[in-house]
Amino acid sequence: MTRIFNDPSDFAEEALAGFCDVHADLVRQVTGGAVRRRRPAKPKVAVLAGGGSGHYPAFAGLIGTGLADGAVVGNIFTSPSAQQAYAVAKAAESGAGVVFTYGNYAGDVLNFGMASERLASEGIQVENVLVTDDVASAPPSESEKRRGIAGDFTVFKIMGAAAEAGADLADVVRLGRKANSLTRTIGSAFHGCTFPGAETPLFTLKDRQMGLGLGIHGEPGLFDTELPPAKELGQEFVARLLAETPHGAGDRIAVILNGLGSTKHEELFVLWLTIAPLLRAAGYTLVMPEVGELVTSLDMSGVSLTITWLDDELEPLWTAPAETPAYRRGNAALQAGAAPAEEESDGAAAPDAFDATEESRGYAANCLAALAAARDSLHGAEARLGDMDAVAGDGDHGRGMVRGIDAATTAAQDAAARGAGAGAVLAAAGDAWADKAGGTSGVLWGAGLRSFGEALGNELSPGPSELAAAVSAFAARITGLGKAEIGDKTMVDSLLPFAETLSRLLADGARHSDHPAAAWAEAAAVSTAAAEATASLRPLKGRARPLAEKSVGTADPGATSLAMIFTVMGPHLAAPAAAPATAPAAAEAAGPAAHGTATRQPAGTPS
Repeated sequence: MTRIFNDPSDFAEEALAGFCDVHADLVRQVTGGAVRRRRPAKPKVAVLAGGGSGHYPAFAGLIGTGLADGAVVGNIFTSPSAQQAYAVAKAAESGAGVVFTYGNYAGDVLNFGMASERLASEGIQVENVLVTDDVASAPPSESEKRRGIAGDFTVFKIMGAAAEAGADLADVVRLGRKANSLTRTIGSAFHGCTFPGAETPLFTLKDRQMGLGLGIHGEPGLFDTELPPAKELGQEFVARLLAETPHGAGDRIAVILNGLGSTKHEELFVLWLTIAPLLRAAGYTLVMPEVGELVTSLDMSGVSLTITWLDDELEPLWTAPAETPAYRRGNAALQAGAAPAEEESDGAAAPDAFDATEESRGYAANCLAALAAARDSLHGAEARLGDMDAVAGDGDHGRGMVRGIDAATTAAQDAAARGAGAGAVLAAAGDAWADKAGGTSGVLWGAGLRSFGEALGNELSPGPSELAAAVSAFAARITGLGKAEIGDKTMVDSLLPFAETLSRLLADGARHSDHPAAAWAEAAAVSTAAAEATASLRPLKGRARPLAEKSVGTADPGATSLAMIFTVMGPHLAAPAAAPATAPAAAEAAGPAAHGTATRQPAGTPS
């Protein structure tokens, strides 16, 4: 259990700040994460690792000579936002391009992908290397769907060494993908991890049981079984990995026996006594093996075994020197002649000027009230949404939604107070939601709200057809980004029935054109029923997919929260425009969150 914290909601930010202060000789904190303290003396590829917090030494602990140039750091077990990834890349880029490298999770793929698009539009060379080493999360025939777990470290190390040696962007990317294709990991959990402020772990196991095939975000194993003696556990691990030996692989391997947070080194050494002889008996030479904690999961009790098959190209990179706050190999001197990095300016950008009609500003007050209603609803449901998500995921959905709606409400209030129309208010809300919430739901809700606002514009209060078009734009943006379909057990299962029902009802002039609120309420009821029906589905997308059977019987948390939000927003969004909001009125409409007095649930509440 995590016992040292102030406000649990601030745990990840405070941990990063403390880390950067302790290791100020090697790293400096920037918006979105941290980068090396000193810039390279000449342009080099910037290797940027990233993901959620809770995995130390990954990711910030691996910043330094011979490894990462920076780390993009999200909230606990939550992917960083696109804005965070962009900001870290801008701080670390030195003229030779940027490569983001991270585990294969939907939120990371979306957010790093969007950041890459923005960087590329500015003329910066950028690539992405995904890690897919977890053999338990998908069969070999679907290896591209596998999660990235402790194999992250091997891939990061090889890419970092290549960049340090002067390889260009294309070669660093090629080597990283090659290392990933030759890396396999299997893990097991003995006890779940606990968020700061939470009273119970995300999952529990009976005494003397283990969950085989764990993830690193608090997900339980794929199935529970009796905890065997160390010899049998080592045999199980080795057998599963050697069964997936890559075609044409050599006989020299990098091996990592990784603790997940509370497994003692002595226990790992006992397990190593089984694993190493088995690998040597199979004809392998173990090259600089690592036993310890490299990719953790808060205080999870568990262990994973990673094997990377080396060749003449990869082995020198695996063995190359490195010097980081949490990892040292050989004698990696700091970059000679490197200039100190410039500190970021604290100056805030001038706020946008808004051009909007009084009619649109009146409807902006409706939008503020809708966001406030959603905020109240999500705060009340945070624990329940987290419990639903913890059944087959990492339990962060409730916490992420609360972070998102709080940021969205505050940003919308600020925009309205500065004269924004409805479209700009919702666009500001969307951008803040995506930036502060992170994760898959964060980027989807953020992009969806922005599209809703762009469809509304800043001139008119929407009539039935304009309202239907805005909801359709919201749905199109989310499905376009997430690529999910009805039946995948995602938020789309309740989103599309809502959008289709609302469009159909509002097109029926005889029944609903003069009563859009009634149409909205009927569509929300359809959406709620569709969300409840997801309990019978097996997830085909997202983190819950590897634990599909455990998910059956529990409704999808994303579909549930979407139906909940649309239900409480309806009375405001489908109502006639209110009087234009003055700054004090806008602050009042935004509610306590706008004044910094919102009730903050513990970040550790399972979510």
